[in-house]
Amino acid sequence: MLLSLAAQLRQSLSLLQKQDIQTASQALKVGAQWTSVNILPGDDCAAIPDGEGYLLLAAEGMLPLLVETDPWFAGWSAVMVNISDIAAMGGRAIAVVDTLWSQSTNSTEAIWLGMQAAAQAYNVPIVGGHTNCHSPYNALSVAILGRSQRLISSFNAQPGDQLLVAVDFRGKPHPKYPFWDAATTADPVQLRENLAILPYLAEADLCDTGKDISNGGIIGTLLMLLETSGCGAILHLNQVPCPPGLTLELWLVSFPSYGFLLSVRPHNVSAVQACFQQQGLVCEVVGEVQLTQQLVLRSHQESMVFWDLSHEPLTGFSPVGV
Repeated sequence: MLLSLAAQLRQSLSLLQKQDIQTASQALKVGAQWTSVNILPGDDCAAIPDGEGYLLLAAEGMLPLLVETDPWFAGWSAVMVNISDIAAMGGRAIAVVDTLWSQSTNSTEAIWLGMQAAAQAYNVPIVGGHTNCHSPYNALSVAILGRSQRLISSFNAQPGDQLLVAVDFRGKPHPKYPFWDAATTADPVQLRENLAILPYLAEADLCDTGKDISNGGIIGTLLMLLETSGCGAILHLNQVPCPPGLTLELWLVSFPSYGFLLSVRPHNVSAVQACFQQQGLVCEVVGEVQLTQQLVLRSHQESMVFWDLSHEPLTGFSPVGV
């Protein structure tokens, strides 16, 4: 069972897309020689030192097929995923800008409605961007600015840390794509309070390491965190919380709309779990960080090395990569 699952995961689009990041990591390694600011690429946002805190800068592009087939949801998601990136680093979003290419003004309407709905729900304004309605195709990307007092970073995992997955099961699967939608019909106040947990954890010194669970799913997100931290881990698949009605295979590569993978010192685990559980969210220990750079999948009596980062990079980012 484990060998079959591992083979499916390795061929999933979610992991293949993360490997595409190697093209950027190589370019950034070259560019790092002419930057005077110590910013480590590979986190959910660029953390730019600013006074006593950090400015957070990030951007996301939407899958072209999603823009074509579900433009409202693509617009919503473009705003949502950027806000999630800010929260994942212990920050609070300030504003977003967009880049929108379309074949006509009419084809932008649903995209704009989705973006506006998300901006209102999360109370983060759209303040500018670029629009071209004479393009041979439809495309959408969004960039965001935020601020953090204390960072949650993917470079700080330590051997002995416990791996926690925090997700919201109050949702439903998208009918066509591996997305778990726990956001579009949720109470906006609830959405904001759920995201506010992350900067609280950072500022209370309860957690300094984590990532939001992206379109790479739990597996891809964990690999990225381990790669930047120079560590490995054991992931206990039988402990991964999975929404009712979804198979584990699909859930492991799904984007959960609200989902965070945290690497937490053992003495803080109970306090971190309580913060999420008090708001009706699921937060479970799913593994532990180890010194070796291997990701080991374990399910009951089965165990296997899924990925050895010391021999096979995923994104190309590492603690000494730039």
